[in-house]
Amino acid sequence: MSCAKYAWREAGREDSVQRDSEVDLTSPDAFAAGAPHAWFRQLRREAPVSFQPEPDGPGFWCLTRYEDVRHVSRHPELFSSWRGGTNLYDLDPDGLAKLRAIMLNMDPPQHVKFRRTVQRAFKPRAVEAMRPRVRRLARRVVDEVAGKGECEFVQDLAAQLPLQVICEMMGVPQEDRFHIFELSNRLIGFDDPDYQSSPEDGEIAAAQIFAYAMQMAQQRMKRPGDDLVSRLLTSEVDGHRLSELEFSSFFMLLAIAGNETTRTVTCWGMHALMEHPEERERLLRRPDLIPSAVEEILRFAPPVHYFRRTATRDAELRGHRIREGDKVVMWYPSANRDEDVFADPDRFDVTRSPNHHLAFGIGEHFCLGANLARLELREILREILARLPDMQLAAPPKRLRSNFVNGCKEMRVRFTPESREA
Repeated sequence: MSCAKYAWREAGREDSVQRDSEVDLTSPDAFAAGAPHAWFRQLRREAPVSFQPEPDGPGFWCLTRYEDVRHVSRHPELFSSWRGGTNLYDLDPDGLAKLRAIMLNMDPPQHVKFRRTVQRAFKPRAVEAMRPRVRRLARRVVDEVAGKGECEFVQDLAAQLPLQVICEMMGVPQEDRFHIFELSNRLIGFDDPDYQSSPEDGEIAAAQIFAYAMQMAQQRMKRPGDDLVSRLLTSEVDGHRLSELEFSSFFMLLAIAGNETTRTVTCWGMHALMEHPEERERLLRRPDLIPSAVEEILRFAPPVHYFRRTATRDAELRGHRIREGDKVVMWYPSANRDEDVFADPDRFDVTRSPNHHLAFGIGEHFCLGANLARLELREILREILARLPDMQLAAPPKRLRSNFVNGCKEMRVRFTPESREA
């Protein structure tokens, strides 16, 4: 179903891609081949702030330009994460109350207080101290497939490093880590029938991860450790320990965001390098460009398509009156290809500089794990490029059916097997 029709009829505007263009950004099917960059390009040019109807909702304001996304992100007093949550769809009061226990859906000052409980573990110095361990884990991940000549990239390579690292930080035992991986897939795949066949599937997955979190909490209350779960259990916000809902929600956020987003970027990053062999050759000749390549991968294929805010009072964006209670949706794939900010934005360039992309967000909700994600991406790409330099697609990748997460379910690849001597 199409939910938005734009008709541009300005005199002399014969340069439009289409005179009448149907745009349905609420539909996961619109993202079946990746972010709909042709639509976003047209919206940036013709209607950078536009109101989009919804099939089953009041509609929302669509932001496609960099500066507008930046402005809304930096003004939580005007554009709230808490008031309606950060997903496009609206929830009933009970569902919204549960959602507000997740830090992602909080506003200052509450958001800052919750963030501080674990922030120290993700600061640059703490993450840098993890580099030797992350490098060893990346080597071990590639060890598992290097001699085979082929593998399923998502589960065998992209998922393993971030999953192992965040589970280790949280104190999740090795034998439970694949369970966390499966629950993550079911929770992010709410629009994909391969992961959820009904809304109840998502509720069951959330209940399972909450139950697992409380099981870990009971263990740590008896035997505290030097891990994030122990830290959460002893943290206080406004003089009170976290409630069961707050603790379990925080556990879920760390477990999912700590592995799924980096997995996604690793997958689409390697996909971009395979699709642009000249850029991969640059990295093979100059591994020192890998940090720059990681930033370009994040710009080119951000892990999340959008986040929503809700206007707390009447405001104005590019001459449009935003009314209190209106939904405002920020589209990161579009902001990251804004022609006003990035030269030749559709070109994949591992040497791009400057590269002030918004893949990690900006402002209050700048990604807590950005430093860790960058480290993991650099180390796994370094290891793959050094040892499996001729990797190629063996079949087209299978994308997650979602307009929210830029996920990849499967990407089969082949390569020259590494010799035992190597």
